[in-house]
Amino acid sequence: MKIFKYFNVLFCLVIFLIFSLNTSFAISIPEEKKIAKKFMEMIQEREMILNDPIVSHMVTRVGNHILSFLPPGPFDYSFQVVDDDIFNAFASPGANIFVYRGLITALDSIDELAGIIGHEIAHAASRHVSESLDRSKYISIGSLAGMLAGAIIAGKSGGDAGAAVMQGTIALGQTAMLSFTRENETEADEKGIMFLKKSCFAPKGLLSGLMKIRAADYRGVEYIPDYVKTHPGTGKRIGHVETILSNYVPLSNKAECHDDFRFDMVKYRLLGLYAEIEPAFKQLTTQLSRNLSNSITADDSDSAAIHYGMGLIYARKFMGEKAILHLKKALSINIFDPMILLEMGRIYLFNGEPQKALNVLKGIERYPVMGIMARFHKANAYLELKDLSESKILFNEIISQAPSLYPKAYYSLANIMSIEKKTGESHYYLGVYYSKINNNKTAILHLNKALEKLKDEITIKKTKQLLDQLKK
Repeated sequence: MKIFKYFNVLFCLVIFLIFSLNTSFAISIPEEKKIAKKFMEMIQEREMILNDPIVSHMVTRVGNHILSFLPPGPFDYSFQVVDDDIFNAFASPGANIFVYRGLITALDSIDELAGIIGHEIAHAASRHVSESLDRSKYISIGSLAGMLAGAIIAGKSGGDAGAAVMQGTIALGQTAMLSFTRENETEADEKGIMFLKKSCFAPKGLLSGLMKIRAADYRGVEYIPDYVKTHPGTGKRIGHVETILSNYVPLSNKAECHDDFRFDMVKYRLLGLYAEIEPAFKQLTTQLSRNLSNSITADDSDSAAIHYGMGLIYARKFMGEKAILHLKKALSINIFDPMILLEMGRIYLFNGEPQKALNVLKGIERYPVMGIMARFHKANAYLELKDLSESKILFNEIISQAPSLYPKAYYSLANIMSIEKKTGESHYYLGVYYSKINNNKTAILHLNKALEKLKDEITIKKTKQLLDQLKK
């Protein structure tokens, strides 16, 4: 049941917003933009988005490449990764595309991911979301309440009870959206393939991605009604997509993938850093053993990615030496790989070896995405080495460039200020840190203490402004 838990929550909340505005007319683009803004605020408040720049960068690059073949539209697309192991993706109002962590780790190629993202882009470009939500006017208040109740119960009980409530309320004859949704899915498949044919990705990736979705259905969720699944009628859709692609010949002007999307490395990064530890460890151990036994035919890059994932898993198991061993094996295959070096630096720091961390992190700062991450680890390494001046410079750079990426930078600055006997500034940075992690009560406590000690007028003004915001 977990496979659709969070989507139900999101989908029902959006229905609630639509219902509260107007259910007698199709929503306009300005209305949809307002709903999208509220919807994204709700998502961010619930901290559902994975805060990993490397993963987000890959997904956004795939999405933007496909978008480059579409005419300009009324919405600014965004691509988000949801931190859950669900095998799912969906488009929300305002062309916000969500891909679940579990989807990426279940796929085998960048083409499969691109196929599913292309399908979701097609939903957004066709305004299927606003159309299907407008159909919610056919759902009674009682059924809507049942859907919301089911979503809430699903979020608290693991899904079974919530699904039962949802199934019971919708099964009362509320099937007006079912046919429409299937038509939308067919249109999104057709348009998605059209986009993919122009892109550098293979359109057959959508087909193999759909087959994996069907395989997931066969493992235990096929009996769930289509109207509570994000991609209904998968079996029929596969047949339709197979027909579309049966005579496929690549276009003469088809784009080439000049970028290395690093799909395997990102996939095993997700498994190593965010998946449930023991199942992921078992999966990676099996894959590594299989690669070793098939060493003649095994792809070296695949082995490097698996060793990378194993290193990250071992670090989470507090086995730092084994973690470094696997990362070194990965680095022996992918020499000077910044993704591997970044994690080696982090784990050396975790192992209490800050100087080794600094040594391997050299040179990574020039990479656009990983540079800020490397600076954060270097700042912590300098702090461990008692080089407060260099550490402070780096933490301030991080705060100025990406304040939401590493809230712990504020906490570390508070420690530095405490060491330097600057009590007011220390409380100020602690207040900011706790506000960033939504612990407003503790934030207000520290900010009030900061006002008692601070002398700098600019910092006093910032402290008062933050206090006002938190109290509101």
